[in-house]
Amino acid sequence: MRLKLKLKTVFVLYFMVSLLGLVYALMQLGQRCDCTEHDIIKDRTISRLRGDLQKLQEEVKRSDTTKAPKKTHLPTIYVITPTYARLVQKAELMRLSQTFLHVPQLHWVVVEDADQPTALVRNLLAESGLTYTQLHILTPKDRKLQEGDPSWLKPRGAEQRNEGLRWLREMGSASRGQHGAAVENAVVYFADDDNTYSLKLFEEMRYTQGVSVWPVGLVGGMRFESPVVDGGKVIRFHTGWRPNRPFPIDMAGFAVSLHLVLTNPDAVFDGDAQMGFLESSFLQGIITMEELEPKADMCTKILVWHTRTEKPKMKREDALQKQGLGSDPNVEV
Repeated sequence: MRLKLKLKTVFVLYFMVSLLGLVYALMQLGQRCDCTEHDIIKDRTISRLRGDLQKLQEEVKRSDTTKAPKKTHLPTIYVITPTYARLVQKAELMRLSQTFLHVPQLHWVVVEDADQPTALVRNLLAESGLTYTQLHILTPKDRKLQEGDPSWLKPRGAEQRNEGLRWLREMGSASRGQHGAAVENAVVYFADDDNTYSLKLFEEMRYTQGVSVWPVGLVGGMRFESPVVDGGKVIRFHTGWRPNRPFPIDMAGFAVSLHLVLTNPDAVFDGDAQMGFLESSFLQGIITMEELEPKADMCTKILVWHTRTEKPKMKREDALQKQGLGSDPNVEV
């Protein structure tokens, strides 16, 4: 409020100077004047106004420097995102980063499926304005999907999520002494780079004590999959496929307290898990269904959607490349 008043004062001063100058000029029309005396008065006025302006600027600067830095007591949300090189990778990560910019106290852990970190991801993260960590680990060849394989044939991103968990445990172990409370209260979420997230979702998960859960839209060949809640407790899951799984839940449908991750060092994702059991391989060793914390208005609101970007068709690009007229490969897409 004080800053707005100071700026208003400056604008008023400029307006007064302009108005006085105009009136004086009109009064002098048609009259002979002593230019020397006129210049002296003008110089004195300008000098005085400059002095007033400088004082205002110094006062504003002092006010800014004496402001206490903003402190936040919000628990940190560590978001682990596996990613891999493909034509739409930058577009996916860019869109996701724009969402995360609106979430306070978020630390983005991006884990590349690569034998070394790439410049594309490094530059995107550096320009994102987010607090981030860039990691990388290559998926073994026998665990990778081959050309033409259906997306459900093998679990994807297990090694990358485990690498993110490894980093969190190392960070947590090193920080327990100095920042113990902040680490203990933090939350871990696994966010794929092609999903769609409501900002409300992150505030729902922020105060997770163990494992919090909520519905996921457009997943499993259904409008949504969801925990079913009765009396404030999760009693089963609404899903169309293998409801007898230990935890028939999508990766986007739960968050875990960092405390739980740190106190269960052997909890990881099994890269050899059969289809649909990747989430269960991590959760079944750290939580029971009765202990799950239902969020999103007792699991009645959809705040995340399992969307997928259509693979771009490059027929014209391929044709032009054969003619030597393809798009400049040095332009990063």
